[in-house]
Amino acid sequence: MFNAQYFRTYITLVETGSFTRTARRLDMTQPGVSQHIRKLESYLGKVLLERQGKSFTLTEPGRRAYDYALKLFAEHEQFRHGLDDDSLDSGECRIASPGSVGLMFYPYILGQQQMHPNLTVNYSFAFNHEIVNDLVEGRYDIGIVTEPVKHPELKCSVWHQEPLCLVVPADFTGSTLSDLMGLGFINYYDGINQASNFFKENYPGEFRSMTHFRHQGFTNEVSMVLDAVARGLGFTVVSRLVLETSPWQRQVKELTFNKAINEVLHVLQRRDSTLPKRYEKLLKGFREQRMQ
Repeated sequence: MFNAQYFRTYITLVETGSFTRTARRLDMTQPGVSQHIRKLESYLGKVLLERQGKSFTLTEPGRRAYDYALKLFAEHEQFRHGLDDDSLDSGECRIASPGSVGLMFYPYILGQQQMHPNLTVNYSFAFNHEIVNDLVEGRYDIGIVTEPVKHPELKCSVWHQEPLCLVVPADFTGSTLSDLMGLGFINYYDGINQASNFFKENYPGEFRSMTHFRHQGFTNEVSMVLDAVARGLGFTVVSRLVLETSPWQRQVKELTFNKAINEVLHVLQRRDSTLPKRYEKLLKGFREQRMQ
């Protein structure tokens, strides 16, 4: 019969190297320690120790049993902490966001995991409509989207704002709307909406529609869109999160405008769910870091 205490006794015995010290550490008798080891060997059907007087060495099954026992109790602790909704630094988090957000939010979360080993994060990159569907089906606990969502099963709230940047090749010298139309536009998922919002505010008397621009290409991977800009193929409008994480930062430049336009990010969750506090800490921590 499986008994976790037998494995706990075995771990302690291997770590101390002594039946006497194991008994003392676990507040047991030495015969009690020996009995746990015999019962564990009987349960596994293998000899775990080669005894030489008061000392012992591990057999090959003994070494494998020790490795398994360590993994068993590590997973147990992770599971136990994961049940605690009030824990700020442990448990599982299931999050989805577009790539434009995840480029910086996911590395931030990885940093939190390094500081808190009992924190586990499953992070998915997805488009807005995919995030909505997967939240409804219970695949994620929260989703971050770039537009407000109205759904009877989901609650949507404003989380954070990031400036939009109009990015051109580093050697581009134009500044007018006509110059940009001549350069051409590099599109990505949601790129037309972002560019339209930007131009409506900064060229209110001139801008009509993105259909008037020469379209130079499309990629569904927003992290790659600045590669095309760096090669001089066109301009684009992206969140500052994308610009700051791009390996092509030095091959492009951001044009400055009088009116700043922000991309508003929203957090989605199921209406019938109460989120553990660790989510609030992650969301608040990242937002404060960006504001600084």
